[in-house]
Amino acid sequence: MIRTASRLEHIEPFYVMELAKAASQIADSPACDPAQGGEPMIFLNVGEPDFTAAPAVQQAAQRCLQEGNTGYTHATGLFALRERISAWYASRFDVVVDPSRIVITAGASGALQLACLALFEPGDDVLMPDPSYPCNRHFVAAAGARAQLLATEAASRFQPDAAAVAANWGPHTRGVLLASPSNPTGTSIARSEMAAIASVVRDRGGVTLVDEIYLGLSYDSAYGHSVLNLRDTQGGDLGQDILSINSFSKYFGMTGWRLGWLVVPPQLVAPVERLAQNLYICASSLAQHAALACFEADSLAEYERRRHQLQQRRDFVVAELHAMGLPVPVMPDGAFYAWFDCTRFFASSWDFCQHMTQHAHVALTPGRDFGPAWAERFVRLSFASSIGELQTAMQRLRRELARLPETAVTSR
Repeated sequence: MIRTASRLEHIEPFYVMELAKAASQIADSPACDPAQGGEPMIFLNVGEPDFTAAPAVQQAAQRCLQEGNTGYTHATGLFALRERISAWYASRFDVVVDPSRIVITAGASGALQLACLALFEPGDDVLMPDPSYPCNRHFVAAAGARAQLLATEAASRFQPDAAAVAANWGPHTRGVLLASPSNPTGTSIARSEMAAIASVVRDRGGVTLVDEIYLGLSYDSAYGHSVLNLRDTQGGDLGQDILSINSFSKYFGMTGWRLGWLVVPPQLVAPVERLAQNLYICASSLAQHAALACFEADSLAEYERRRHQLQQRRDFVVAELHAMGLPVPVMPDGAFYAWFDCTRFFASSWDFCQHMTQHAHVALTPGRDFGPAWAERFVRLSFASSIGELQTAMQRLRRELARLPETAVTSR
């Protein structure tokens, strides 16, 4: 018997992947085989866009391979790439970020790992919203710290506020880990509220980490801002003390390339660099060289076209869900998720998702992955698929809901 580390006791299964396995098995069965009269499975359970890297990025990767330009880079990444990210912040979000504060990482996951290992240790508590992306709290646990979940409400856009952070701050609290826009809700924290949270954390000697991997996919100008240009009530710069996590996966369509970045306060650059040197040497050099082309004019125009497409898909899906009795309490202002209430039909989101996987052949994600507060009530739907697939999925959901018996949800 091989003994495993005790930290695994705090790492829960990723239920979306377990349900995805079941959906894949059904997808390979005759029920989903068009040749046998079946209907193909539609996967709306995984947060992956239906587009890939822009043409210029793919071409840049090919040139990199042809030229043999695949050796190690500096642990903090290609400086040219860090400069282009800095320029993107300036043009897109009107914020000045010194390229030396940017660390290129092996995806946003690599960025979160570096940040948590650099800042947290056993005995620390980190405040996080419920619901939130499960892997984020597991990064905290992997560093030996404890994720303390703050239950949220639709009235606060399923996001914590400064009052909740202050009320739940304890003697062992080290900081907060937020996401704006959020997975699974697609909702963001208003600029003024985020500044208030950052001020509460700073005043208590803590650290603020914000997952901004969906920031490029914002649909509402009231929320499409970066935490890096926040100011306090006296006009002081809060952004210099905040850690921002970002990625090339979502807005830039490079999911499998595993490339992200971390913006850290100046005093954390050297410690994070030291960790990166020892944990993975550097992020993929091929992905880094290719990502330089993300910031060319044609590429940025393509990303904006895709963002508008996703907004149209959001509008379609949310309207359809509301019409069939699956309300989305807060319109997602970013990302590509709809967080809807299934309890008109099922008491358990897990049962709802299993039923729709088996009968509608639409794979969805039950709320239990994202925290206990809304585990039974809510379901996450990813609208990152094509509009054609989304239309078909909505038709199938409507069909199966119409077939359900008129009995109380508690009896199912």
